[in-house]
Amino acid sequence: MRELVLGLDIGGTSSRGPVGPRGGRVLGSGSAGGGNPNSHPPEQAVAQVGAAARAALDGLDGAAVRSAVLGMAGVSAMTDPRVAGLFEDGWKSLGLDCPVRVVSDCEVAFAAGTGAADGTVLIAGTGAIAARIEDRREVAVAGGHGWLLGDEGSAFWLGREAVRHALRTTDRDEVPGTGLARAVLEQVLGDTAGDPPALRKRLITAVNGAAPIRLAELAPLVTADCAAGGAGSGIVARAAAELADTAVRARRDTGPVVLAGGLTADGNPVGTALRAELAARLPGVPLPAAGPGAAGAAWLAALDLTGEPPRYPEI
Repeated sequence: MRELVLGLDIGGTSSRGPVGPRGGRVLGSGSAGGGNPNSHPPEQAVAQVGAAARAALDGLDGAAVRSAVLGMAGVSAMTDPRVAGLFEDGWKSLGLDCPVRVVSDCEVAFAAGTGAADGTVLIAGTGAIAARIEDRREVAVAGGHGWLLGDEGSAFWLGREAVRHALRTTDRDEVPGTGLARAVLEQVLGDTAGDPPALRKRLITAVNGAAPIRLAELAPLVTADCAAGGAGSGIVARAAAELADTAVRARRDTGPVVLAGGLTADGNPVGTALRAELAARLPGVPLPAAGPGAAGAAWLAALDLTGEPPRYPEI
């Protein structure tokens, strides 16, 4: 029987996983909705992860999977016996009889960006976190404190700074005609009708009445305004400095700094500024971009099976 490996990258909005022979081409890949038990009821999370894995295994024998890795943020949720039991039942329903190793999203992102055993990974998306990796295991973290306590430089942080910029504009008794402040008012309120005091009250009420994480939806307004040379440029520069601070706090003087998450992508002004900031602080240190997290998880699963770094699966 051919030995297969399964990698799963589980997020709050999507779950994805490839399956294939160790170091070989992918034989199947599946995707489903968010499967993180930290952000969804455990039963729902298990159902989504199972759907992604079942799609990947379509036409394949689950018993042939000899190694599996599941990567997700907040792995401590799996220490809850009830949650762990639900996932264990889910694996059995798929015909898996191999161990499924659960690792942090930082370990998966690092593996998706480099074959090195040691280094640092910085993830900047809705939130922001950095981790020091030694022997491909997370040994220390910086950031990742959540929207209330931190996540400096993240999409949430960018959105909050955009709202603060708009509020400072109305504090000066101005109704913005262009730029970032007007874009914020239009997206949050739908219009800019009213005098500055009225707009200020409406904006505060609307933002406080919504889920805090919704502020992350305003991040594209900041990056677009930055590209146009507006006030967003200053916010982006500060975001890059904050993210670099987070990476440096996690780092020891060895290995690359892998960059993961939407804000670090090529063409994103935050990613461009971040690379410049890190290059100035850490001259000569490689700054590779992470590939798909599911590929990193599958790579780790193959490494668990063979002990030798395999090729990255193409997914």
